[in-house]
Amino acid sequence: MKMISKGALFGAASMVAASFGFNAQAADVTLNFAHVDPAEWTTSKKGAASQVFKNIVEAESAGRIEVALFPAGALGGETDLLQNTQDGTLAMSMVSGPFSKVCPEAAVLDIPYVFPNANVAWNVLDGDFGKELAAHCLEKTGLRTLAYGETGFRNFTNSQRAISEPKDMEGLKIRVMTVPLFVEMVKALGGEPTPIPWPEVPTALTTGTVDGQENPISVIYANKFYEMQKYLTLDRHVYGTDFIVINEAIYQNLSEADQALLRRAAGVASNVGRAVQQFNSAEGVAKLAEEGMEVTTPTAEQLKMFRDAAQPAVIEWLSGEIDAAWIEKLQTAVSEAEASM
Repeated sequence: MKMISKGALFGAASMVAASFGFNAQAADVTLNFAHVDPAEWTTSKKGAASQVFKNIVEAESAGRIEVALFPAGALGGETDLLQNTQDGTLAMSMVSGPFSKVCPEAAVLDIPYVFPNANVAWNVLDGDFGKELAAHCLEKTGLRTLAYGETGFRNFTNSQRAISEPKDMEGLKIRVMTVPLFVEMVKALGGEPTPIPWPEVPTALTTGTVDGQENPISVIYANKFYEMQKYLTLDRHVYGTDFIVINEAIYQNLSEADQALLRRAAGVASNVGRAVQQFNSAEGVAKLAEEGMEVTTPTAEQLKMFRDAAQPAVIEWLSGEIDAAWIEKLQTAVSEAEASM
């Protein structure tokens, strides 16, 4: 059977979108949509999701709505994008971890080892819990979550030694995002958390400022961290969520039909981004091994050690930051999702 290439598949999708047809007159509305990932759709989940969103919205609105994309951090880091989307200088953004800086309750999604697999995470985020969280964050921030995308499960890498259980992390300086929950997690696992902004990470790894870092497989491969890190541990400690958000005032200025179009397009876009991320993660582990990384997959017993060390400490800390009811709601939603599968 002849296989269809990614390029051919994407080309066909673009032709279908173009077949809706619209003339070249100026759009009635332009939505500026920014993210920090590369634009290349085959390797970037945000790149894929944003391009699909643009294609659907422009095609189905017959050109009345233009979506202008600003990928690769062209308009700043994720904290900048959130601030600009809140004040309306930017219509839309697709962001991950820093969203909890403006809506602290979103940090529940980063509780370590709370999601056993992606299917459970999708069920929870696309279900009642995800809707309730989105409504809460809208009220708190003025940002409407149109859909949840996927950054992927995060894993540890380091340059010193293989990590198969928490004791192996003792003394290792691990770069984390500038998000307090991740500091608490690494501390609970015995490592030395070192918050460093994303643009400075390659230099920090190269110079030995830190021994390791944690990110999804696709990010580790795309940024060639295998050139600076020898060891990869597939512990899948946090399921990274992307938030496709729009300024609420801009959203309310659209007709109900156009609002529905944006929600529909975002739903499709999030699933495309998830698929691209899953594909790249699945083949990424083998690619990283080919590049010389030593890959460690903890056993179920060892994963329990990680969970028992990190989860209670993070939950205790998080309970002092937000209403603990959100933690209970998430745990219930996860249990119900697991039971339904």
